[in-house]
Amino acid sequence: MNEPTVYSRPVAVEVHQPAPLTPVHPVPLIPVQTGSVPAVASVVLPDGRVVTGYAIEPTQPETAAVRPAASRTAVNIALGGIGFGAVCGGLVLLTTFIAALAALIHQLIILAAVILGGWIAVQIFGHGSGGSTTVNIRKAVIKRNRFYS
Repeated sequence: MNEPTVYSRPVAVEVHQPAPLTPVHPVPLIPVQTGSVPAVASVVLPDGRVVTGYAIEPTQPETAAVRPAASRTAVNIALGGIGFGAVCGGLVLLTTFIAALAALIHQLIILAAVILGGWIAVQIFGHGSGGSTTVNIRKAVIKRNRFYS
């Protein structure tokens, strides 16, 4: 542990006191005083205790402002805006449905073209057309890598 240093002669110590900061624009202090000092009231409770305090007057609620009646035109415009907002979601779904239906029809057209093209190819290159030769092999014998019929 470090032992404290002991000086044989007294050492001068400077003490700095904090100085308050002065504002750039001093604001004058204005004392605020209430209109009157309320009276102190004392109440004796049934068990003999005394409660002392300031009497508080109940505050009066402000009167409600009378609203002017809304015009029928303004009400209709507001209801129209609400209805339009409700319909917008349905319009988005309707456009999505139409796009999906168009894609389905497009795929069906492509499927029909593939099937029709295959049928035409079978008709052209398939059996039964007039220019082909039919060979019936009834008995074939293969000996020593030679074919005998």
